[in-house]
Amino acid sequence: MSNETSNDKNFNVNEKGRLGSKANHENHTKDVTKIASRFLNMFKLFLPITIEVKKPEKQPSFNRKVMYTLMALLLYLIMLSVPVYGPGDLSQQEDPFFALRTILASQRGTLAELGIGPIVTAGMILQLLVGSRIINVDFQDSEERALYTVSQKIMAILMTVFEAIAYISGGAYGDAVKKDLGIQTIIVIQLTLAGLAIMLMDELVQKGYGLGSGISLFIAASVSFQVVRGMLSLNDVTDTTCPTLDTDRAACQYRQGALIFFFQALIRGNVFRGLWHPDIPNSPDMFNVFATILVFGVVIYFETMKIEIPVQHAEYKMPARYPIKFLYVSNIPVILVSALFANIYLVSRLMNNKYGAENSPMGTLARFLGTWGTTDAGGGQQQQVPTGGLAALTTPPRGILDVIENPFQAIGYLILMVVLSTAFAMVWVETAGMSARNVAEQLIGADMQIPGFRRNPKSIEKYLNNYIPYAAFLGGVFIGLLAAIADFLGAVGTGTGILLTTGIIRQYYEIIAKEKISEINPNLANLLGL
Repeated sequence: MSNETSNDKNFNVNEKGRLGSKANHENHTKDVTKIASRFLNMFKLFLPITIEVKKPEKQPSFNRKVMYTLMALLLYLIMLSVPVYGPGDLSQQEDPFFALRTILASQRGTLAELGIGPIVTAGMILQLLVGSRIINVDFQDSEERALYTVSQKIMAILMTVFEAIAYISGGAYGDAVKKDLGIQTIIVIQLTLAGLAIMLMDELVQKGYGLGSGISLFIAASVSFQVVRGMLSLNDVTDTTCPTLDTDRAACQYRQGALIFFFQALIRGNVFRGLWHPDIPNSPDMFNVFATILVFGVVIYFETMKIEIPVQHAEYKMPARYPIKFLYVSNIPVILVSALFANIYLVSRLMNNKYGAENSPMGTLARFLGTWGTTDAGGGQQQQVPTGGLAALTTPPRGILDVIENPFQAIGYLILMVVLSTAFAMVWVETAGMSARNVAEQLIGADMQIPGFRRNPKSIEKYLNNYIPYAAFLGGVFIGLLAAIADFLGAVGTGTGILLTTGIIRQYYEIIAKEKISEINPNLANLLGL
């Protein structure tokens, strides 16, 4: 009897402990949510003064949308060419953030120094907060939606200021600028205003004046420029394996562009050298060109894979199809993962410069984020690259030989890319209005129904849950895997960049087709939900 009583007491104590632990966890979660919600409410102060692009009262014509899109692109290209006032000529100095340029659509020493990085980072932070339910936002409520938009803008501006300071501290403008507070302030102001301009151009395109997304447009333009330069660059490179280097240096000089290099090698009777020369820094070869074409073809093929859900109009009973693509969230997860990796790279470089050599807690943190070494960047220049820590795992080895030399770095990068891409895909579905619940509401709102099911959002949501979550998960896994492999193959313009650009071009093809249908027959477009 005493043992039973003792066991009962122990059971009660353990049960109370478990309940108490659960209650403490729930209270902690509620406290975090309250703090986050208060943080979001702070941005209400900025609602009256925030610059915003209003949606057009009347839908612009297709030609006008094309004009606005090209105008935004032209302005961005101008920003990529206009140098920042203050640091002077940077052409002969090392670019500490060269690995970020293509994905962030940035150009060193220009007004677009930071590219789309601050905007994407701010959006990523808020998406994670909303997706993890730390912040609850009802996107059907116009006031909460407006507050979310303002919060994203303010955070983007804060991220611009932070990244501008980090670039200066990380040595992007040389050591002389680090000692001149006045020049530093001028640079930060210029980059902040440029960041605001990029944000407004993106909003102009997205609000209906243009086609697609400004961020996608800028990425595609940046990567396309890198691809053209990689294939047709006229810069000189020297083949150090050339047998006549000591006697006839001119015979060992080639053009940097892969296509021109190949034809020069063909004329000189050394075809293999034109096909494969990974040992010449910053000089893509035809293997890289073939990898680029392969990635382009694979993305186009899988972009067309889809499941079509039969739907019909509730009143007219006209049959139609609602497509659920295999790449349901497109290239968004890779953009978010790339932004995360870029920020890790940036912070690691900054911490390494300041604390890397210290035997202190900050030094340990700096080494955990990344250890750095030098590599040959061509032209007699040395380039700082991450050789260990988290920064190395978030930087892909480029090219087959680099993967063979750094297998653990390649495996770590592959795992991180796939896992994070999948996680971002699942979060994006919930926060971007693409979940089964959102699609069910959209179909009901368009007077559409699924044959054999009641016109009830719950019934349609249950049916769509058999497809949408799996498409998001598998699409996230595949797009992360493909991005990593494309980087390992050394595709021109970086594998991730080619992957993004191919998806963006495909999206623009579909957008233009939909716009054409909408302009020719608005009633048909409404019926199809375009």
